Amino acid sequence: MRKGNKQQQKFLTLYEPVHDRFERFCRARVFGNMEYQDLMNDTLLVAFEKLATLKSEKAFLSFIIGISVRILANHHKKKKEEAYPQQQGFDVLDVNSATERDAEIYLLHKALAMLPEQQRECIILFEISGFPIKEIMIIQNISESAVKQRLKRGREKLTEILTFDSTNKEMEVQNGTK
Repeated sequence: MRKGNKQQQKFLTLYEPVHDRFERFCRARVFGNMEYQDLMNDTLLVAFEKLATLKSEKAFLSFIIGISVRILANHHKKKKEEAYPQQQGFDVLDVNSATERDAEIYLLHKALAMLPEQQRECIILFEISGFPIKEIMIIQNISESAVKQRLKRGREKLTEILTFDSTNKEMEVQNGTK
């Protein structure tokens, strides 16, 4: 087996078990800003090229999420846009979203997109991707107390967004405006 084939096989062996978690992270992280598949593809290309720098195979998911975070930061710098501005078309449900669960996930991603970038990323890493606080500290390069503070503030803001949204819908129904 050639060196390239060995590296490719090693990469696939490391990636396959974490694919679903990585995809969930990317979907939630880029909602409304760019296609999650683009982020995944860009990240996997860089990760494959930098596979030799991976210190521990157990840290592969952290490795690729760290790369995706840097890619997103570069994407934001290039576009010079404010983090997740309100855009037309945000309220259009995915046509493939036929179940109530999918609709709920869509609404959660929409609410997450309204959070400040650092809080959103922290919540996605902890709540959706299942990373422990210690790993989030490494990925975001912040202290443990900063991670906990971002989680606390992000949860509070998320609750506020989701509660405000459902209260407005109830008022629209009561007033007959919807």
